[in-house]
Amino acid sequence: MRSNRIRTTVLAATAVLAALSLTACGGADGTDAKKPAASVQATDDASTAAPDKDSTAPTDAEPASDTTKPAEKPATRPAGKPAESAGKPASKPQPKPKSPVTCTGANTKVTVTKVTRPINHLLLTVTNTGDRPCYAYHAPMLRFDGAQAVFRVLQDSKPQAVVTLDPGESAYAGIGLTGEPNGQKPYPSKHLGVTFADRNDGPINSASAELTLPAGTYWDDNGFVTYWQSEMSDALVY
Repeated sequence: MRSNRIRTTVLAATAVLAALSLTACGGADGTDAKKPAASVQATDDASTAAPDKDSTAPTDAEPASDTTKPAEKPATRPAGKPAESAGKPASKPQPKPKSPVTCTGANTKVTVTKVTRPINHLLLTVTNTGDRPCYAYHAPMLRFDGAQAVFRVLQDSKPQAVVTLDPGESAYAGIGLTGEPNGQKPYPSKHLGVTFADRNDGPINSASAELTLPAGTYWDDNGFVTYWQSEMSDALVY
């Protein structure tokens, strides 16, 4: 009887141990079976979290590439060349002014006209026809046809400075045909010779001018001619 109880106890213990062994093996197998599923899930999660490197869709982590054409750099001019205004040609260098010369019959035009006031007066005009300024020195040297000497120069009419004429400009000299009446009979004349003076008031005989006088011109020894003046009114004030 006692022997049967011990056998029964041994058998029950053996059954329990067998059951525990089966449970342990089953637990181990179950854990190993679940591992691939977890790996698949982790792989899926990683695929969802990490974007495909080849994907062109922009994400928050990777901004969309800017396809706008980059701005062109302004053209640079070569060193050493001055910048030119748009639409305007480069200005030419201004020529240096030419040095003045002496006014003569070769680079001027001389005319003589009759004026109404003062009476018995003529106006002598010289115009620079050259391409450079000229100095009208002193007073013109006049000689009426038939006269033995040059006409008298009125010293009171001497200007403060030598008259300079740019190309195209004119100077003036007044001619008083007669002076105070002294019983002298005036001389009629039809032509007038005009000789220019140099810087030293010497005659420049190589370039004189021959003019035709207005009809009815008479002169006497008391007449005069003024110095060259810049203004016509200054020439006719005497």
